Amino acid sequence: MSAHTVADRAVAVTGLGLVTPAGFGVAAGWDHLLGGAPTARRDPLLAGLNVDFSCRADGFDPVALLGGRLVRRLDRFAQLAVLAAREAVADADLDPADWNPDRVGVVLGVSASSTDTHAVEYGRLADGRPGLVSPLMAPRSIPNMAAGEVGLDLGARGPNLVTSTACASGTTALGVACDLLRAGSCDVVLAGGTESGRAPMVATSFDRLGALSRRRHDPAGASRPFDADRDGFVLGEGAGLLVLERAADARARGVRPRAYLAGHGSTADAHHFTAPRPDGAGLARAVRIALADAGLAPHEIGHVNTHGTGTTLNDLAEAAALRQVFRRPPPVTAVKSVIGHCLGAAGAIEAAVTVLTLQYGLIPPTANLDRLDEAIDLDVVTKRPRRVQLQAAVSVSSGFGGQNAAVVLTSA
Repeated sequence: MSAHTVADRAVAVTGLGLVTPAGFGVAAGWDHLLGGAPTARRDPLLAGLNVDFSCRADGFDPVALLGGRLVRRLDRFAQLAVLAAREAVADADLDPADWNPDRVGVVLGVSASSTDTHAVEYGRLADGRPGLVSPLMAPRSIPNMAAGEVGLDLGARGPNLVTSTACASGTTALGVACDLLRAGSCDVVLAGGTESGRAPMVATSFDRLGALSRRRHDPAGASRPFDADRDGFVLGEGAGLLVLERAADARARGVRPRAYLAGHGSTADAHHFTAPRPDGAGLARAVRIALADAGLAPHEIGHVNTHGTGTTLNDLAEAAALRQVFRRPPPVTAVKSVIGHCLGAAGAIEAAVTVLTLQYGLIPPTANLDRLDEAIDLDVVTKRPRRVQLQAAVSVSSGFGGQNAAVVLTSA
């Protein structure tokens, strides 16, 4: 692929929005991630369970920001999405009053749906009181409503959809959005992911699978990707939104992108319903597809933002995948060590963090890495941020069902 063709296919990232346990907004979240302090702590919503801690995005007042009426209508995952989308649009210097709404799309990753009000409503049904079930039960909890509410809030009338590829959903959404722009279907796409996993049934389900850390004596130290003593992930919540435009359109309106989304790739393991392929071949193939789409070779990548869940199988498979692609992988980090696993939002949040790494030349540290698993041969950034000069980086995600997704981001 010629350099001219690659440049024409690159998509500009002109705005970011983040709501995570690391902080409300991009600036606060980035500063916290650079500090590397874990956010996991006891969670009142999970009291009495085997795993009673999580990473919470609670540094804001949704009623003050969205209004009481809207908050009552939206479940948590949609609230997070709307707030992140507003920040991303403002960051991109876009005014919904001025854009062509028919050419603005929304593509969000959601791994399942909201579950924070399900327990109450199902309880009413189980108690024989169907008349008390809220008429808002369906529209506030089905996955597509995250994208639908963002479109409604900002007046975006283009393609509006949700991708659901388990914990790869946010990364998958970025790839779909990229293709919509390349195909000429949209001029602007608000893309990313949103999820809140802080619900008793979610925590119980993952715990029964053996996927969650049971480090109740030390919640802050529970999320420890690549560490020899890791025992599972920690549930988190959050939203990450990127404003994507064709590079030529961004130039035409005089906006300097934060970075470029240069390529993406997705694959399926077809191996097991929850476990990744031990050899990481499926994820390796997704990364190679993304690199080919970007017109880049492995040696041109200076950093990988890993999926890094802290589960035994995932970390080993991911390390194997990176060794296949890069032979000697570049420095990596694992954001989940600080903010937990935000499920369908994770990939989008991590892609946004990768954009910031490219922009500021800093790789955030991986928390809780005291003793690298001797079977994992990776250069994991830990203890403090690492200053680097980067032109290109990769962010990767995997999920149940053998889902794999990768995006290549390049500096502006």
